[in-house]
Amino acid sequence: MGPDWLNNLFKGVVGLLLCLPLLSADLAVAGCSEPNFTDPSRLQIRAKEVLVVTHASNVFDPRYATKYGLDNVVRFAKEKKIPVVYLADDSPIQTYFADDCSPDYWVRSIDGDINFLVDVDHIYLAGGHVELCLSRSIHDFVTGRPARPQKADGDLCHGCDLLERQNRGRGRSVLQRFHNVSQCGDLWPGGERWPKLTLLEATGVIKRLEWDYMYLKELLPRWDRTFSNDYRVELQMDEFETRVLRRGVGPGAPTIKFHFIDSADLIR
Repeated sequence: MGPDWLNNLFKGVVGLLLCLPLLSADLAVAGCSEPNFTDPSRLQIRAKEVLVVTHASNVFDPRYATKYGLDNVVRFAKEKKIPVVYLADDSPIQTYFADDCSPDYWVRSIDGDINFLVDVDHIYLAGGHVELCLSRSIHDFVTGRPARPQKADGDLCHGCDLLERQNRGRGRSVLQRFHNVSQCGDLWPGGERWPKLTLLEATGVIKRLEWDYMYLKELLPRWDRTFSNDYRVELQMDEFETRVLRRGVGPGAPTIKFHFIDSADLIR
């Protein structure tokens, strides 16, 4: 990790963050109004694809770092006639910052848990802590529907313990400096205490592709205990090569694919 990429990174970050406090104030006014929640016990989604957005709230993302991506993926889903589900915890609805406040369903989900029936071929997931609430959403889909392929679009990174382990020595100070700059100390109105990175920021700090894949492997639910050896399990980041985590049995083995996208601009 040479100094040039680091200096360029922080120049860009500082320039962006200088605008964010004013931007955040404007965005906070545009929160969603109280929706009609769907009873999850009565919700059944049977389709080719579905988009589930977990906790897209400024309580968890006071920087609005994921807003651009979330708005894009929701727009993509609606253009493709893909059902859209927003999961909301008990935070005020006014803190939810999506431009589109009219998904097909609003569902209460305190921990990102999926407590309704989903029978689809592809699941798009966005929002939430990729190591907490979003991880719970992924886990519930995988353990509850093991015969279907999955796609996951990761967003917020909480804690980033693996990043610290992978960036020892000077790299750890790089990560801490990035946290300090991106969080602006205690200036955020939500009083956010936990350092969070988007997936794009996390991979930028990691830098090396091999380490990116190591990081993503640790975010996955326990597929090795969930699926039998008959299943082929794949992992992909953005448009890089697909990594085979387990080959499965035979050329027609059922396939579970985890595809992490660090920018909504790559969604097609």
